[in-house]
Amino acid sequence: MKSPSSTFIQLFSFINAKQKSMNNWRAVLFLSLSFLIGGLNLSGQGCSDAGFCTVNGLHPQEEMTQEDGPKNQLKVGSFYGSADYSINVYGAYLEFRRQLNAAWGLSVKATSLGQNGNGISTFGLGDLFLNGTYQANGQLSFTLGAKIPFNRSDRSENGSHLPMDYQSSLGTYDLILGAAYQFAGWQISAGWQQPLIQNNNLFRPGFHPFNSDLSAFQNTYGFQRAGDVLLRISYPLTLNPKLSLTPSLLPIYHLQNDRYQNFRGQEFEIEGSQGLTLNVNFYLAYSLSNSSALQLNAGFPLLVREARPDGLTRSFIANLEYRINL
Repeated sequence: MKSPSSTFIQLFSFINAKQKSMNNWRAVLFLSLSFLIGGLNLSGQGCSDAGFCTVNGLHPQEEMTQEDGPKNQLKVGSFYGSADYSINVYGAYLEFRRQLNAAWGLSVKATSLGQNGNGISTFGLGDLFLNGTYQANGQLSFTLGAKIPFNRSDRSENGSHLPMDYQSSLGTYDLILGAAYQFAGWQISAGWQQPLIQNNNLFRPGFHPFNSDLSAFQNTYGFQRAGDVLLRISYPLTLNPKLSLTPSLLPIYHLQNDRYQNFRGQEFEIEGSQGLTLNVNFYLAYSLSNSSALQLNAGFPLLVREARPDGLTRSFIANLEYRINL
């Protein structure tokens, strides 16, 4: 396997050969620094996201606002990644987007999620995301959305409640707010996702034998999850008329420590669950035609929170998406 430093050198050499014709030195520097930092600090633990970094308006933008252009867009994708406790995750999603006019757009996205590890295999529907975007002008847009779970994160197996790491949804009803701004080729977005109704997770590690793998998981009985804010900085880089690469830095800050209850109903903070997760993402898009494209998205963490009881930790995740304008 190639080392991070050798991968960085090869990628930098490739981009450097292109930069004169593309005149995108800022993107080259941004991409290079991302790989360099990743090679130095990759911890192998945690790309934590509650879902809002993938909604329309908060991820690298695709043009679909022309009044005389396509009004609908369909996306279908699948992903695979590595999580905590030697768990592998996989899933799929389906998204439909409707551009009402030059300013307003609506989208609906449904997700699924499966986990496999430690002798346990689960799969189920995840969440329904509903959101609207308003394009204030050519540079500034706003997003308002909601996450509605398909389950309350209360899955059990053989009569025993499972931890959050084996749930297909956080089980919370969330509010999503965001804004995005574009200038000089850069794309910057900021978002806030706040749980309004908590889940019904009842996992207690003490109910499992001492030698059980589940005895090492965090207690999430009566789990109370805090909100998150994000900031994404991206720079699309055109490699040729059909191929583009968009590097992205994605810091996500968990606003407070999460909480759980003991068997007496007393609430306790989960120390270390508040804090920063810093991720690097790369979007490689290939145009199949004037109306369709494939996109490969890969990400890994640079910094992680000390405690991640929500089960969202990813040491690496890759996503393949097909989209078509209708």
